[in-house]
Amino acid sequence: MSTQTKRQISWVWWPFVAIWKLLSIIVEMTGRFVAMVLGIVLIIAGVVVSLTIIGAIVGIPLAIIGLLLLLRGIF
Repeated sequence: MSTQTKRQISWVWWPFVAIWKLLSIIVEMTGRFVAMVLGIVLIIAGVVVSLTIIGAIVGIPLAIIGLLLLLRGIF
């Protein structure tokens, strides 16, 4: 368990810090959204490829990777 100390931010730098935090939240949410969309696409592609018996060798792991990516985007 790490302990982080809160540093005091000067009032001069506060607007820059606020903008930086806002941008980091936007980038994080965009990354999560892209991960969820990519996960759904991989699940669909895995299921479609798995419709043939030979394609199941590739389709099942593809769907599993898509599911894991979707779960990572949610949590």
